[in-house]
Amino acid sequence: MTQPTDIRRDGHRPLPPDLLASALTAAERGWPVIPLHPGSKRPAGHPKRACPGTGRCADGHRTPEERATTDLDLIHAAWAHRPYNVGIATGPAGLLVIDLDPVKAEEPEGAPDGAASLQALCERAGQAVPDTYRVRTARGEHLYFTAPTDVRLKCSVDRLGPHIDTRAWGGYVVAPGSTTPDGTYEVSHDASVADLPGWLAALLTEPHRPAPVPVRVHDGTRAARTALERECAVIVSATEGGPNGRNNTLHKSACKVARFVAWGDIPRHVVEQAIQGAGEATGLPPAECRTTIRSALDWVIAHATPREAA
Repeated sequence: MTQPTDIRRDGHRPLPPDLLASALTAAERGWPVIPLHPGSKRPAGHPKRACPGTGRCADGHRTPEERATTDLDLIHAAWAHRPYNVGIATGPAGLLVIDLDPVKAEEPEGAPDGAASLQALCERAGQAVPDTYRVRTARGEHLYFTAPTDVRLKCSVDRLGPHIDTRAWGGYVVAPGSTTPDGTYEVSHDASVADLPGWLAALLTEPHRPAPVPVRVHDGTRAARTALERECAVIVSATEGGPNGRNNTLHKSACKVARFVAWGDIPRHVVEQAIQGAGEATGLPPAECRTTIRSALDWVIAHATPREAA
């Protein structure tokens, strides 16, 4: 019997040409790429706990960011093996990518999405929305910028405004040509990649913090926001423990911040939005993130003990 034309002799479907082309195009731009599981945003490859200590990991486990490459031979070999989605390691690529997300279903009517938040941010700064290379994502849009060379920018969640995340060192973005259950990533504006405007870089630059001086002043709002930023960073870094490990991290971090919601230090919707974005950045499905976050917040808020007096 003749083999179907869409099946190779080894039983695998042929590699979609746009995936290999996407990986090669990124590499030719000088953007190191990593393979993502087919149809997923999650990096392929072994986690640290299962590192064989051989090959590229002979001198110690290498993270996805460290494994990212522009080597065309390695790219051809990897994408000939499986129809991987394509990830771009933003830090090594010298990129800062602004990620504009939509409003969550549970948010109140009229809440701004990422695009509206960016427009408002630019208007407040008296600046135009920058013209640069854009990629339509499965749920929003990515704006690519060349990162400044005098500062090492990191990823952020909602720092610039509601539903505006950024990907830089420590992160990656899904490249055009990749497809997830939510849709396909496509170039929406094929312009040159602009330099990150200085005023945006300033908003994303960590200010110098002097050594803390012990004081006995309680500022719940500041403590709450600090805790939220810290736990979002913990969640985003949990990319190699498998779905259960990432979900457990998400639950634990949500529980740690939930007490501040119970004490009235920070609105619940602010916590939910930020932690949801961090959870999705690890590749967890949106619905799974929402369920885990709500479960954690509901339980802690219902059982939280009163704040200890200062």
